[in-house]
Amino acid sequence: MKNSLKATAVLMALSLSASSLFAQPWNGFRGPQRTGTYPEEKGLLRQWPEEGPQLLWEALDLGKGYSSPVIVGDRIYVTGMNEDATKEVFHAYTLDGKKIYTTVYGNPWDKNYPETRTTPTVVDGKAYVISGMGDIACIDCKDGKILWSLEGGKKYQTETGNWGTAECPLVVDDKVIYCPGGPQTAMVALNKDTGKEIWKSRTLNDKRNYLQPLLVTYKGKRQIIAASVHHIYGVNPDNGEIQWTFEDWYKDGTRWENIAPNGPVYADGVAVFSQGYGMNTTAIKLADDLKSVKKIWTNDDLGVHHGGFVLVDGVLYGTTYKNNNDGNWTGVDFKTGKTLYNTAWGGGKGKGPIITADGLLIMYDERRGYVGLANANPEKLDVVSTFRFTKGSGPYWAHPVIHDGVLLYLRHNEAMAAYKIK
Repeated sequence: MKNSLKATAVLMALSLSASSLFAQPWNGFRGPQRTGTYPEEKGLLRQWPEEGPQLLWEALDLGKGYSSPVIVGDRIYVTGMNEDATKEVFHAYTLDGKKIYTTVYGNPWDKNYPETRTTPTVVDGKAYVISGMGDIACIDCKDGKILWSLEGGKKYQTETGNWGTAECPLVVDDKVIYCPGGPQTAMVALNKDTGKEIWKSRTLNDKRNYLQPLLVTYKGKRQIIAASVHHIYGVNPDNGEIQWTFEDWYKDGTRWENIAPNGPVYADGVAVFSQGYGMNTTAIKLADDLKSVKKIWTNDDLGVHHGGFVLVDGVLYGTTYKNNNDGNWTGVDFKTGKTLYNTAWGGGKGKGPIITADGLLIMYDERRGYVGLANANPEKLDVVSTFRFTKGSGPYWAHPVIHDGVLLYLRHNEAMAAYKIK
């Protein structure tokens, strides 16, 4: 009996250790799982008032940017640009929308769409950001002091497409992950406390893409899944070894083959990548040893431009790509890739960002700023409430955020607002 109890205790300790090892204790882009899903948010309103949920406050001084806010403790963190749009800046706000400080951290992309894209990743009181030119910084959330910074784009000779770097840092253990692409390396790991290089993967001789790497676990092993222009690839987070590559994920001859801006959705050993511009959505299955993958399906209807897509009860929800200004809303079976519906929102509302919580979908029309509340219904587009966010300028590309079961945060370039949705 004593030996049995000891064995049980050891197994429990190992289980707790493994759970801790595989946890992702950070706050950042598209929620706690980086997939647009907010699993802890419950008891949300099933329908909004006709004029929309209760507006709590607005802030109109963020500067230009497409990134999302991150809420940790009693503060909101978000990136933007300074007044003359020559630098990227990191803001801290109170929970009622009052600015606390602003810190300059890097250089914006110097060509098309220079607005900030990096949503901060916040871990243990430190925020990590990557500018449009590949400048990486670690910021003390308490006072905005820069603890370390690195011109990563220059150091690693990053090679990009037309829109520079649009990466939100992934933090794994003591490492900040950065994907420069180019002749030196596909991915590097920097010490999160010092910025010193821990490892550098081999190069894929490929340009970087515009999406976020994702840490996954499968069969008790961990892997970082990322993508460059022509490759999806899996990296051992402990040593930087590229364990597999996959190239068959876009249509041959597609003009926009270097576009992919959506991080993967992952479940049960399957990673799904979706891209707009007439490309497609591709699902790949990891081998048990994480040393190879195989394609299991493609879908030409679900083709997300850059609004992300979500998985709810075995169904992927996102948008099609008709053109830069329009797209339908689509449901696809996660296991088979079968299209379940492909429907226009109507009333001039098109594609855009999507997130999910409590069995609901929150949709954000990227051209006119309509916000939709829908049931996650596998049979049809089931929108139950709609309102419009009119502050700010330009396209509505920032992904919405839910926090603490109460607030919906919306950003539109220089404007941000908080709404009560519980």
